[in-house]
Amino acid sequence: MRGFKKYLIIEFKLFLREPEAFFFTLIFPILILVVFGSIYGNKPTIFFGGRGTIDISVPAFMAIIIGMSGLMNIPMAVATEREKGILKRLRATPIHPATILLGWILVYFLVTSIGAILLVVAAKIIYNLHFDGNFFHILFAFSLSTFSFLSLGFVIASVAPTARTANITGNIIFFPMLFLSGATFPTQIMPETVRRISNLFPLTYVVKLLQGFWFGTSWGEQLTAIMVLLVLLILGVLISALTFQWE
Repeated sequence: MRGFKKYLIIEFKLFLREPEAFFFTLIFPILILVVFGSIYGNKPTIFFGGRGTIDISVPAFMAIIIGMSGLMNIPMAVATEREKGILKRLRATPIHPATILLGWILVYFLVTSIGAILLVVAAKIIYNLHFDGNFFHILFAFSLSTFSFLSLGFVIASVAPTARTANITGNIIFFPMLFLSGATFPTQIMPETVRRISNLFPLTYVVKLLQGFWFGTSWGEQLTAIMVLLVLLILGVLISALTFQWE
């Protein structure tokens, strides 16, 4: 257990030493919040069902943090450590390989959680963010979404031969979803054709699930999003387990 704690601390420090990962996970979402808030404010509008722009945007911005952790941070971290031979050396230590994988998951779940908390706190202080849902429901939605995208990140890290390839692959997958899933621009303002296309992206269901539980909708209304993310999680775990390479 002591060795595991030390390993977690090391991985967390490695994350803090990556300026790009630190900025885009913890700072960038707050910058987007301020930009949108300065333009649109958070006054209730009929267009958003009596909610303000920030009220509907914060759950979507949380999805951005989840997407970045899963599709950019995890693939880069794992592929870089493999390329530098760190994974090979770690596997030779007394630490069990499953413990190493669990360490990554816990560290990046923690990092993603910190990013989401900072975002919510900033939105509450600056724009009086409203929350109409149940805390445990949103915690479930956040956890399921994060683990699903982390599993997808491990798939990318497993098949990418180099850190550069992992980075490019993550970007290619992430950025179309960033703009078409409702994570940055609400789907309510998108044309119907674009909305249909957005349903092809996993991040769309993260946005739907987080927004739905944030506004207090029922489990039945979120069943499709839950099932999509559960399938993504299961497939991600299975594929990465079969394809993961230590060297």
